[in-house]
Amino acid sequence: MSSPDPIAIIGGGPAGLMAAEVLAAAGHAVTVFDAKPTVGRKFLLAGKGGLNLTHSEPFEPFLGRFGARAAQIEPLLRGFEADTLRAWAAGLGVETFVGTSGRVFPKDLKAAPLLRAWLQRLRAAGVKFAMRHRWTGWAAETGVGALRFDTPAGERRLQPRATLLALGGASWPQLGSDGAWAPWLAARGVDIAPLRPANCGFDVGATAAHADGPGWSARFATEFAGQPVKPVALEAQGFAGRPGEFVITATGIEGSLVYAASSALREQIARDGQAMLHLDLLPQLSAERVLAEVRHPRGSRSLSSHLKSRLHLGPLKLGLLHELLTREQMLDPARLAAALKHLPLVLHAPRPVAEAISSAGGVRFEALTDGLMLRALPGVFVAGEMLDWEAPTGGYLLTACFASGRAAGLGLAGWLATP
Repeated sequence: MSSPDPIAIIGGGPAGLMAAEVLAAAGHAVTVFDAKPTVGRKFLLAGKGGLNLTHSEPFEPFLGRFGARAAQIEPLLRGFEADTLRAWAAGLGVETFVGTSGRVFPKDLKAAPLLRAWLQRLRAAGVKFAMRHRWTGWAAETGVGALRFDTPAGERRLQPRATLLALGGASWPQLGSDGAWAPWLAARGVDIAPLRPANCGFDVGATAAHADGPGWSARFATEFAGQPVKPVALEAQGFAGRPGEFVITATGIEGSLVYAASSALREQIARDGQAMLHLDLLPQLSAERVLAEVRHPRGSRSLSSHLKSRLHLGPLKLGLLHELLTREQMLDPARLAAALKHLPLVLHAPRPVAEAISSAGGVRFEALTDGLMLRALPGVFVAGEMLDWEAPTGGYLLTACFASGRAAGLGLAGWLATP
């Protein structure tokens, strides 16, 4: 029989809710605390343009998306991989489909119906929810004392049987994930990797048209910010992706291709002070074809008109060439053709973590037991983006959050059952 004293789960995102489901199914009293008026704020925002639940690719390449932490993520995913997640969603009445990119979506593409059905099932299982409860650490100076919460009615303290933290990383702080927990855990001896932006945009360095940089020239930023560059391929140190697109911002670049390379670019900037990437503006054409077209006699036409006619370059790609190449490079056919297939772009800095889709860093796995309990704080478990892992967009992030929440819930239940 379970004790009437609840298990406290702090954070009502996918990891926290999945842990609540596991623990309630094991017969435990569970209360989910969240600082916001409702749970799943970031989950709902992620589904605004179509909820990408997971990815259909085979397990090994799926696991490889987690890079240096693949070995630690593997046992979590083995317990709740993509097909299991799809079956779980079906159990909530949400059928899924595989898109042309291999990404998996609910048939209606929406997050809200899944979240509503999930919360209904959790409440039916006895899970309670305490909203507008912002966790502010422990009452004790050391170790694990009573939990402290700021609430509309003032401070509340609670001494739970055990605690599971699923507070997210440091991206999208307006939705509740602000990383405030990091110094509280570090002060109690928990080993934490600094929280850094992941799946993020970058500011560009100096350009030929703006040598005083960093940043685009005012003319280029004014004309092209917000526009997508496509089709294009991106190559960086340690990264080579398939053709896709990215978006020009007022200060740099963002978008799917950039997010996929963000880990490699961020680490290069941290190591070298800047990162160099190369753009293939014409991935559908060979270098030989591009050179032949550039060298084709242009008569009285301007160079821009010539490139538009022979290579179908639009204003944005032409603008990039003028922004990043000198006049001498533009007028040299061989150098211009080479740049069209391998255009260098220097990145100065990642955008702040608050703007990123997700964050890297967090509680290192070395600070955890196999059941995701903090070694320094027995009875405190951790799941989701609080853990030191990162992955690209495409369903990998959500799958790992679900899987880690399940694993932490099982770990907590096992710990409570140990004499």
